[in-house]
Amino acid sequence: MTEVNEMNPTIAVRDGQQLDVDIVDRLVKEHVGGVTGRPELTQFKGGNSNLTYLLKYPERGVVLRRPPFGTKAKSAHSMSREYTIMNKIKPAFSACQKPFFIPMMKQF
Repeated sequence: MTEVNEMNPTIAVRDGQQLDVDIVDRLVKEHVGGVTGRPELTQFKGGNSNLTYLLKYPERGVVLRRPPFGTKAKSAHSMSREYTIMNKIKPAFSACQKPFFIPMMKQF
């Protein structure tokens, strides 16, 4: 998991960037597993491109990334491209976190 510290802090989720925690929780438990309870949702402070959230479960944290809300260029903020690249570099670059899944839905 990405380490949360003073160099990489989380904050309350910004106005207009909230997620439906119940939907996200269900997806994490279905695709990632190994977590229980309802997560606390915070947002990483930095970054102006794709939005990055931390779901804090009793057992561990899960990082969720999503494109920004609103209109964007078709090729911009491609989460499928990011997922594919991370999967390809993970075997050779241990600092790369393992991506678990990419939902093809607009529910959150």
